[in-house]
Amino acid sequence: MREYRRLWFLLIAVLAVTFSLLGYYGAEVYRVAPPIPAQVVTASGDKLFTKDDILDGQTAWQSVGGMQLGSVWGHGAYQAPDWSADWLHREVVAWLDLAAQEEHGKAWARLDAADREALRYQAQLEYRGNDVDRATGTLTLSARRAEAMRQTADYYGRLFSADPALQGTRESYAMKEDTLPSAERRQDLTQFFFWTAWAAATERPDSAATYTNNWPHEPLIGNVPTGENVMWSIVSVVLLIAGVGFLIWAWAFLRKEEGELPKAPASDPLTSFALTPSQKALGKYLFLVVALFVFQVLIGGFTAHYTVEGQTFYGIEVSRWFPYSLVRTWHIQAALFWVATGFLAAGLFLAPLINGGKDPKYQKLGVDVLFWALVVVCVGSFAGNYLAIAQIMPEHLNFWLGHQGYEYVDLGRLWQIGKFVGVAFWLVLMLRGMVPALRQPGDRNLLALLASSVIAIGLFYGAGLFYGERTHISIMEYWRWWVVHLWVEGFFEVFATTALAFIFSTLGLVSKRMATTASLASASLFMLGGVPGTFHHLYFSGTTTPVMAVGATFSALEVVPLVVLGHEAWENWRLRERASWMQNLKWPLYCFVAVAFWNMLGAGVFGFMINPPISLYYIQGLNTTPVHAHAALFGVYGFLALGFTLLVLRYIRPQMVFDEKLMKVAFWSLNLGIGLMIATSLLPIGLFQFHASATVGMWYARSEEFLQQPLLETLRWVRTFGDVVFIVGAVAMAWQVVSGLQGPLQPAAAPARAARGGRLAEGGQQ
Repeated sequence: MREYRRLWFLLIAVLAVTFSLLGYYGAEVYRVAPPIPAQVVTASGDKLFTKDDILDGQTAWQSVGGMQLGSVWGHGAYQAPDWSADWLHREVVAWLDLAAQEEHGKAWARLDAADREALRYQAQLEYRGNDVDRATGTLTLSARRAEAMRQTADYYGRLFSADPALQGTRESYAMKEDTLPSAERRQDLTQFFFWTAWAAATERPDSAATYTNNWPHEPLIGNVPTGENVMWSIVSVVLLIAGVGFLIWAWAFLRKEEGELPKAPASDPLTSFALTPSQKALGKYLFLVVALFVFQVLIGGFTAHYTVEGQTFYGIEVSRWFPYSLVRTWHIQAALFWVATGFLAAGLFLAPLINGGKDPKYQKLGVDVLFWALVVVCVGSFAGNYLAIAQIMPEHLNFWLGHQGYEYVDLGRLWQIGKFVGVAFWLVLMLRGMVPALRQPGDRNLLALLASSVIAIGLFYGAGLFYGERTHISIMEYWRWWVVHLWVEGFFEVFATTALAFIFSTLGLVSKRMATTASLASASLFMLGGVPGTFHHLYFSGTTTPVMAVGATFSALEVVPLVVLGHEAWENWRLRERASWMQNLKWPLYCFVAVAFWNMLGAGVFGFMINPPISLYYIQGLNTTPVHAHAALFGVYGFLALGFTLLVLRYIRPQMVFDEKLMKVAFWSLNLGIGLMIATSLLPIGLFQFHASATVGMWYARSEEFLQQPLLETLRWVRTFGDVVFIVGAVAMAWQVVSGLQGPLQPAAAPARAARGGRLAEGGQQ
């Protein structure tokens, strides 16, 4: 411990400071969340609706897929409009037309420039004015605005029904016919959309910025970037450059302190011990990984096709059963399930090794129970998603058994609780192997860090349970990003780094000291930017300038450690030459090299492309976001999970030999496919949308008029080439895993080596 004391103190200090910031400004999110009016009335005193009606609209929105059908405040799917930006623009245009008819007797578009500008200024004053009575919570609207709102609500009511006049629009938006059958719930839905647009247009008390920091870009009412937005964007760029410079400077000096690599063992140390019953039981986990992977990839291609044929699949009408919002839900949820299963399998493989090559009592039973629990949660959540979006699920059960409506945590709350219990049970299974080993003499620092990351993974998913069905959306977003950003991008990153270091040191390829030092330093770097960097998702979700400042500052630091990942990739690649038996681990190693590359490009370059406030102001909710999401989620965590899967497969089927031709097709098709998907379709479309958003407005960049242009339709068709290449790679990868699982569990001579296995595992911990 003494040798690593400074690194431990640094990590503890980083966690203390960053979680203090996350907690302090999290309380600020609660305090300054945009108010939901107790009631909305006209100037003449007519009551339009209440807070409960708005929250009923929120639950109606959740039931049709929520963020999987368009987006709210920029978070969600990309085919349909951002409902907040779209409602705001439609309502303001309706207000201007009403004003023009009342004051000039003709449509606003037919007025001369001076008259148009005069009315636009009136609209800006009315829309940005805060007309909520603080004592009673009553929002009062002018008669003109109430009529503009009524006209907008009528359009939305017809859009979410089966009105034949808007069938073409629903097809452009990939909406099924009669998306929300209940007229009463459609009315509630419009009231929720109105409130999200109201918060985006209304200035906070004693502020010149709206509740969403002037997002979305809407020139008609003066929604443009704030001065603070520009300032903190510049600060984030300066910090990125400074951070990269300091890291390279420090790296040059720290590299001199690295010791020589240890002499590699003559044979693979992990093949010299008998497989335990719990390790033998991991085959079904690997099968589940690739089964869900192939399903996710195929349903992803199906989802992408809806962006060109909104209600059909090559002419076959399928949206009435499998609409866009459902298949996109399944696409994302399947990804989370298979990636998580790959990580869980890696941990469960290591647990007996850590425990001296033997299972704790009833470990195999626990592994089996956990697997079937995962299957139940997966199948149950998928079925619930279907019943909810088909509007079969009773509305009072939707949140609990159907669809929460929030991207990445779409599964019903009951299934979410089941997933949390499953991850917590995995934690117990892991600690049963780790705790006895931690009590043994010798250097246990690397194991302690691995155990800490396991505990964090086991517990922090619970943050997603801190909001309910009718929780304010700003508060929900705060906790949702604890799961999506902090749990996935933070603690899984630390677990992956430490687990790989543990494996390589146990194999005798790197020294324990080098592995421990690198893991502790990496954990501090990841957490320094990763924890408060969570706030970069909340710039425009009803938060204030301090949240933007913290998010912009620290999210820039998230990118800093990624600049040295090229070196990490080279170091991992170089390990294949350390021993002849490393050829057996060639393909898992390739996956880990790919992780470093996509971490640099997908998480680093594409991540920072959308992180500065001024950048995100214009491109939040555009196709630039899935550029980052695909490259980072699959490129980093997907390849990690596949690498872990191949690694575990290699050891639980020792006789298996990877099929070189099959693995080349799998590995290179996956990399080429995602590259083509991004370079030929997602990124070009995103850049065209960026220009439209910056020059006209966010509403236009997501509109039917813009997205259905021939060029953009062609670019969406072009994505098919990348999708097909990627699907070929996924099927080849799955075929390799499934065929590998058909082999024998253990060589005939292995039982005679069991005693040596225990000594080896213990020695690997020294």
